[in-house]
Amino acid sequence: MARSLDGIEKAANLPKAERATIAELVSIFYEHQKSNAKRTRYYEQRVTAGECNLGIALPNGILGLEVSCCWPEKAVTALRDRSVFDGFVSQSGDTLPELDRIVRYNSLTAQYGMSVDDELKHGGVLCTLSRNDATGCSVRFHTFESSACRWNGVKQRIDAAFAIIDSRKYNGDKDYKPSVVNLYTEDATWVLTRNEFDRWAARRTENGLGRVSAELMRHQPSNTKPCGTSRISNSVMTLTRGYIRTITLATIGLEFSTAPQKYLLGVSDDAYDALINTKFKKYVDSILLATSDPNTGQVPQYGQLAQGSLTPHVDMLRMLSTQFAAVSSLSVTDVGVVNDANPTSADAVTAANEKLIRKAEDLNAFNGEAMRQIGMMALAISRNRSLDQLQDEDKAIMAHFLNPSMPSMAATADAATKIASADPGFAGTDVYYEMLGFDAATIARIQAQKRRNMGAGVIDRVLS
Repeated sequence: MARSLDGIEKAANLPKAERATIAELVSIFYEHQKSNAKRTRYYEQRVTAGECNLGIALPNGILGLEVSCCWPEKAVTALRDRSVFDGFVSQSGDTLPELDRIVRYNSLTAQYGMSVDDELKHGGVLCTLSRNDATGCSVRFHTFESSACRWNGVKQRIDAAFAIIDSRKYNGDKDYKPSVVNLYTEDATWVLTRNEFDRWAARRTENGLGRVSAELMRHQPSNTKPCGTSRISNSVMTLTRGYIRTITLATIGLEFSTAPQKYLLGVSDDAYDALINTKFKKYVDSILLATSDPNTGQVPQYGQLAQGSLTPHVDMLRMLSTQFAAVSSLSVTDVGVVNDANPTSADAVTAANEKLIRKAEDLNAFNGEAMRQIGMMALAISRNRSLDQLQDEDKAIMAHFLNPSMPSMAATADAATKIASADPGFAGTDVYYEMLGFDAATIARIQAQKRRNMGAGVIDRVLS
């Protein structure tokens, strides 16, 4: 998709200020395109041996070889699995039916899980909202490979963004080109469409929110990188290249160990030609026969060069794995380092996961605020209001996440039972049943059945 957005700033009907904005956003998009594509390649394990070569031991013939290394993917998915969005709740702890309907229609819990992958890969992910007559609001997430945004330090949020909505092939082109692009500004959403002649046209739609109808989810933002930092850092990529280089060298060493170099000295020219033409056959034969040289009378001498050891490669892999575990806050067992002589205890595994759990808590804190903004904007859009016109209870909504420590079902149920024994009012609540392991549908059935039984009991008492 390189340079496929050229000329979009000249779209018909697009005012001068918006043209400058889309030009700036496209420049930001192109500036980070190469870096985002590189991190995607590492995540998808499409790194060649040539990228890891030091120019000493790897032969040129295998520089195009792709060697799988799941470390970048592991760094992303291990943290993603501990960030599970579970919907919105009000300040009183109750659910919001209107917002729950928007969450269900947009499959927001599933969308969140998929989008966290892109957030951790590229440092952030863009969420855009638009009016939908059927359900009130449509929510969509965009990776930085198809969107860009501009951070406003004064407002401490983004104040402009664009996202590629659709792509198709034009006039028999080999590659897809963006056909629909949305530009999000403080007061409107501009829909830019491309025609068959590569010319763009713009159409304006009011958003009525009083702010840009898009929100940014960020991973580990900082003052220098307010839009977030990638989980696939330079350290992760460097260690990944070290792993690929070491595995490649170990594979070459294993090839030589499987077919070790042997030599036969003092053979005649005819015997030499015969051996050269049947090298592999002579290697697998159980008996090697050779006569003395008729010219010199010398008896051929047979020998084998010492085989290289794989131990240095294994030691190097162990060192790289330990370094990667430290960089990514994973345990060494998660990256393939296993010590059967001294297996890791359960307490040691729990302690090793503490750093990852803290990172998941930080991720949930930043994403929770972003999801709160998304929830408020969804309510405002569905009601055709601005954010300032929302009620205080609507502005007090909170995003709920599952416990990032991911305790076992038995431990959670035991904790719920102990809490209920200390606080009898806790028993029978939705949270109590959640801790026991019931899903939302089962909890709703339980509470409905309890209400029916309670109503039947009241009627029996009245009749009696």
